[in-house]
Amino acid sequence: MHAFARKPRLQAALVLTAPQNRSFSAFYISGYRAHFATYVLSMMADNIEHVISYWMLYQKFHSPALGGFAVLSHWLPFLLFSVPVGSLADRRDPRRIIQVAMLLFMTVSLGWGWFFLTDSLEIWHAVVLLTLHGCAGVLWQTASQLLLHDIVPLPELASAVRLNATARYVGILVGPAVGGAMLIGLGPAHGILLNATYYLPLVIWLWKAPYGPAFRVVAQPVRRAVRGLSDITQTMRDIAHLPIIVSMTLLGGAASFFIGNGYQAQMPGFAHDLGHGDPGIAYSMLLAADAAGALMAGVMLESTRWLRASPMKAIGLALTWCCVLVAFSFASAYPLALALLFMAGFFELSFSSMAQALVQLNAPTDMRGRVIGLFNMSALGLRAFSGVTVGVVGAAVGIHNSLAASATLLFLVVAGIGYFMKHHFASPAVAASAAPAEEKKAS
Repeated sequence: MHAFARKPRLQAALVLTAPQNRSFSAFYISGYRAHFATYVLSMMADNIEHVISYWMLYQKFHSPALGGFAVLSHWLPFLLFSVPVGSLADRRDPRRIIQVAMLLFMTVSLGWGWFFLTDSLEIWHAVVLLTLHGCAGVLWQTASQLLLHDIVPLPELASAVRLNATARYVGILVGPAVGGAMLIGLGPAHGILLNATYYLPLVIWLWKAPYGPAFRVVAQPVRRAVRGLSDITQTMRDIAHLPIIVSMTLLGGAASFFIGNGYQAQMPGFAHDLGHGDPGIAYSMLLAADAAGALMAGVMLESTRWLRASPMKAIGLALTWCCVLVAFSFASAYPLALALLFMAGFFELSFSSMAQALVQLNAPTDMRGRVIGLFNMSALGLRAFSGVTVGVVGAAVGIHNSLAASATLLFLVVAGIGYFMKHHFASPAVAASAAPAEEKKAS
């Protein structure tokens, strides 16, 4: 028992010796390197599954409604369950929650493989598998963000959040390419069965990884049990006096509701309208430009540290993102569209990772999981409606006009959030009380 009790002190000693004020500072922590590698592999597997399953659904059913359900089932669990899952992660070991999520992902991949092999897939099978996949996603992402607090010390937390956001785009870039190669080389059934194995490294690493409640130097007090959906309203009340968390949660939610990834789903239409050679290649290049811009942002934010996280900087970057998207919506030259999408990806990752880092840095310890869950509910869950603001409206007025209108409305909302922040921080006393935890510790 005494030997076990010494483990937290040893872990803390190792973590606190991590180099400070260096580029990619989170990578100096061995535990984070393992987390990053397994996270990228799992994110790649997530996107491989999308590529293969969506292709097979289209080939078998040719159902736009089922395609719409695939998007809805992916994001709606974040809207409904992020806060309850965050509350659960406050009370339980986040490692085990992530492992459950990985096992669900593996079950879904194996399920697709069985139905593809036997050619017995029906619509209700697809609905169940897509729903399970969405539930696995909310379990994984919310618990994974909470686990970062166990893996890295506070000074490296912002770096870890940015690198995790970059890892997501690495998966988005690599996953479709690998998925396409597996689809062609192995066939859909064997390809997606192989994909199930890509989740295993994260499951295995987490089994003995020295993190979680038993390894914390100071136990995190948890005052409330999991209460389901009532956690959402209670968490909103609990953070009402924390302007940084409120503003960044509103920023993430507004960006997701008005735009989210709605314009990416409409990229085939943009590629067709730009009329640049083969539509398939043009479509792939547009998506790659957006993801490459985000990847570049992650590298630059880590290597140059030219943007220190602050609410007003996040708002300024979001406003710039809106302007770039308006310009893209009316671009008629293909090279210009590529350049604008590269910029869009750059600014999107910059402001979204900054907002997430500020929430995690300022979340009170006793309700950190619920606060992160509320942010995910807003920043990810509300993406379920971006298909309406960009897609459904686009069917009536054209996708170029709907994207421009959505970006303009978002600009006005974000400007209002910026006004709130500027007004709230007008008093030096209020600004000092709301300073990020990292700055308070440094002072």
